[in-house]
Amino acid sequence: MTLTSLQLLIDFGLVVLIWMVQLLIYPSFPFYNEKDLIKWHKQYTVRIGAIVAPLMMSQLFIAIWQVFQTPSFYRIGILILVFSVWIFTFAQFVPLHNKISKGTITDGMLQKLVFRNWLRTFLWSFIFVWGLVEFHISQ
Repeated sequence: MTLTSLQLLIDFGLVVLIWMVQLLIYPSFPFYNEKDLIKWHKQYTVRIGAIVAPLMMSQLFIAIWQVFQTPSFYRIGILILVFSVWIFTFAQFVPLHNKISKGTITDGMLQKLVFRNWLRTFLWSFIFVWGLVEFHISQ
């Protein structure tokens, strides 16, 4: 398996994951009562983190590695997009999830979670599609 194939596989995994979060998981939060949401959310964040963290770290490592190995407009663009997802995740989503885990929950916060996640959904989808196009062009 080539590094580019691994990159596409990881990118696809993140795309599937983010669409499930966007369409299934985050929209389900308002259906929990506050006590159950806090209890579930603490389990959810640990479980989803065990899946997301290795994928995100692998995606970042590969993007950095590829920029240093064979720099190109495409590779630098992907690295910028991956960094953008990381910044947005830690600036926006970690604080929101921390508030939910601490029991500071409002309907507006849950709506914000879904609304803001569209940007990550778009970015990860774009990263995957751009990688797929680049892969086919380079073949």
